[in-house]
Amino acid sequence: MFSIFKRKRPQEPAAPEAAPAAPAAAETPPAGARVDAPATPVADTPATNAPATDASAADAAPAMPDVAGLQDSTLAAPDAPAGYVEPIAEPDVPLVPEVPVMGALPVAPEPEPVPAEPAPADQAPAAAAKKSWLSRLKQGLSRTGQSIGGLFVGVKVDEALFEDLESALIMADAGMEATGRLIAALRARVRKDRIEDAGQVKAALRDLLAEHLAPLEKSFPLGSVQPLVVMIAGVNGAGKTTSIGKLANTFQRQGASVLLAAGDTFRAAAREQLVEWGARNNVTVIAQDGGDPAAVAFDAVNAGRARQAGVVMIDTAGRLPTQLHLMEELKKIRRVIGKADPAAPHEVLLVIDGNTGQNAIAQIRAFDAAIGLTGLVVTKLDGTAKGGTLAAVAAGSQGVRPIPVYWIGVGEGLDDLQPFVAREFAAALVA
Repeated sequence: MFSIFKRKRPQEPAAPEAAPAAPAAAETPPAGARVDAPATPVADTPATNAPATDASAADAAPAMPDVAGLQDSTLAAPDAPAGYVEPIAEPDVPLVPEVPVMGALPVAPEPEPVPAEPAPADQAPAAAAKKSWLSRLKQGLSRTGQSIGGLFVGVKVDEALFEDLESALIMADAGMEATGRLIAALRARVRKDRIEDAGQVKAALRDLLAEHLAPLEKSFPLGSVQPLVVMIAGVNGAGKTTSIGKLANTFQRQGASVLLAAGDTFRAAAREQLVEWGARNNVTVIAQDGGDPAAVAFDAVNAGRARQAGVVMIDTAGRLPTQLHLMEELKKIRRVIGKADPAAPHEVLLVIDGNTGQNAIAQIRAFDAAIGLTGLVVTKLDGTAKGGTLAAVAAGSQGVRPIPVYWIGVGEGLDDLQPFVAREFAAALVA
């Protein structure tokens, strides 16, 4: 049968809106076979940078412009073999940084936090050590500090307060002369400033005590002469040999070389103890088994000069000032040191126990008359020490002169011997 419908002429399909799928990959030819380019490219495949093989293909799909070729040509040279493509040369111009997308602002990097400047390495440990030292000093003098400081709690500023303060200072071994001076000065301060608060009276007493002790505060003249010859004396049990070992460590940390002399030849234990301190501090010790202590001191001064030592410390036998023959031996040691060096000894130190109280005044007076003291070392302030003895020394009580106090000690450690500071001592004494 014949169709009554008239067949319409098919129309050409409209161009696809989206890009067609990529053609399937061609089969891989066998190795060594010759590969001929297809006569007509696939119509749906857009032209690449390579030129079209015939006019029909070029008409069907015009070639895309060679963007890379705008800067460097990728066309083969005229005399180059077939299939050869000249490589793209690297541009000589510097690379352009990436431009952010329109409408998006570049995010600035967060600034790195600036760390705080740390404290110098030598200041933080020093401050901690100083705080620890003050707390130990206050604890060592707590017996006096509590007896005096407790008087200012909940009281009126009247005559009864001054009488109680006077009794407390006398009980702290300050002596009658020093106590009288301090109470008289405190009364005058209270009247002048019209102080009515007990706490302010306590602060005024602390300031007056610091002023009273100020003449005893003096720096040790380390490095003033080389070698600095130091003669050290004291009674048995005052801590003389231990103080020598601590001072040797202190002088070494300050950059001075140290030489020790074991002048206590009467006691073998004292010599061995000093040798042990020398080994601990890596310090040479001049010692003899028995013999004359003056000869040991003479050899030590000559050895210190030959070795260019900074400090020569000479230990002497502990003795009581009432033992006159031993005091004469001490005078002999001082004379022999002067024969080795006419200017020596440069320093003559007396080590006293802080727990001896008013007996320390008698020791200072006797040793000063025998060998001429230049300084004091007060030890064992960590026990039942009352601490007021230094106020008596500063006042010149009982015929003693105010001899400087170079160091005070509160324990057995190497750092437990510190220079005497009048204001720190007063703050611990009137806590």
